[in-house]
Amino acid sequence: MEVIILPDPPQAARLAARIIEKELRAKPALVLGLATGRTMERVYACLAALHREQGLDFSRCATFNLDEYIGIPAEHPASYRSYMDRHLFRQVNLAAASTHLPDGMAPDLGAESRRYEAMIQEAGGIDLQLLGLGSDGHIGFNEPLSALLSRTREKALTPATRQQNAPMFGGDPARVPARAITMGVGTILDSRRCLLLATGAEKAAILAKAVEGPITAMVTASALQLHPKCQVVVDEAAAAGLQGIDYYRWIFNNEPEWADFR
Repeated sequence: MEVIILPDPPQAARLAARIIEKELRAKPALVLGLATGRTMERVYACLAALHREQGLDFSRCATFNLDEYIGIPAEHPASYRSYMDRHLFRQVNLAAASTHLPDGMAPDLGAESRRYEAMIQEAGGIDLQLLGLGSDGHIGFNEPLSALLSRTREKALTPATRQQNAPMFGGDPARVPARAITMGVGTILDSRRCLLLATGAEKAAILAKAVEGPITAMVTASALQLHPKCQVVVDEAAAAGLQGIDYYRWIFNNEPEWADFR
């Protein structure tokens, strides 16, 4: 795991977008795993700008989102399908048939979960998985005590997660669906590269647990410590609780692989 610290959220998001850009230019048929949430909006805005201004081509790319709410249709303004359409899919030249999210309205959610896993495998697996960090340390909707080898499945959402996501539902946690379909921790770890973006002082304590604490199902993001190629991009505020800040800065400023990003 590598930690990259940038001064503020816009610069952190810009670096995350540039990492995705480099992967996509190197492999135009990239299989990209995507996340939602306010932190990701800047990343998608940067990618849309790169498409408009520098010709970043998404035409051969395939995408798989981490999760979707159960019980609201795709056209609901707070669905993750609607979110992705607004912030990325309609802003770049992605073919609609190449964009995938779990179907939260499927009559058989177990079958839908297995179908989604099979689709990822049929696409050759995820090359780069973009991740956010929940307030309790979850990735996807893998809430505390999710098995670290879990696969795509139905999951109940905690009150903390529903509170965190309430702004998309008029600020009322009670309106946030109580369940979602999510990629499992094991599904995420199968990705060839993981890229986690976390910003803001409110993420500092949980980020420190995820990056430097023990690997535990109570903080599912801590499983990323096991991944052979995982970068964690944060701003100064989110990095405030980390013990290895000096080392992380030295690596970013001296390792040749990051020369193009400094």
